[in-house]
Amino acid sequence: MLRLYGVLAVRFPFDLIWSVGYRLGPMNARRLLASCFGLGWLPIAPGTWGSLPPAVAFGLMAGFGAPGYVSAIVMALFVVAGSAVCVACVPAVSALAGKADPGEVVVDEVAGQAVTFLPLGPLLSADLSLGQGGLLALLGFLLFRAFDIVKPWPIRKLESLPAGWGVLADDLLAGVFAAVVLGIAAKWWIAA
Repeated sequence: MLRLYGVLAVRFPFDLIWSVGYRLGPMNARRLLASCFGLGWLPIAPGTWGSLPPAVAFGLMAGFGAPGYVSAIVMALFVVAGSAVCVACVPAVSALAGKADPGEVVVDEVAGQAVTFLPLGPLLSADLSLGQGGLLALLGFLLFRAFDIVKPWPIRKLESLPAGWGVLADDLLAGVFAAVVLGIAAKWWIAA
């Protein structure tokens, strides 16, 4: 039953009966991996939760002075692992959920968010403070979420690719767009 509370449409209570039954339903490794170990099961904005692991990892590495190549390797691992899991697991999870891109699938956001930070490693200087590293991570996080939600051309067009590729490709391109903007902002900020 859909009830309106102000301008926010909410299934009462948070689609609880369906969500509990579904989440306790057929559990398998594919669902667990595609949800990034349960982040996709959080009730509000699961894609935002799924974007957090790479952003937090990047912010900590930048803030604690990890060499740029370490940051690049960690982000590349997030991209490769997230992409592989997405392509391998999303078709089965989609069939189970009855949706092409179920909300619980957030591993695509993990990969896309990591793309945002991947090229930034070499740009980082070792003398960034924890606050500066956190600010860069926050900016990259917000940029990626904006491009992922708005999906400017040609990002939205990629959603039509088959199986897990369409779920993944739009997030990877949103990450590229965010990386370009973040790279320009970081270069300008670091040079200042």
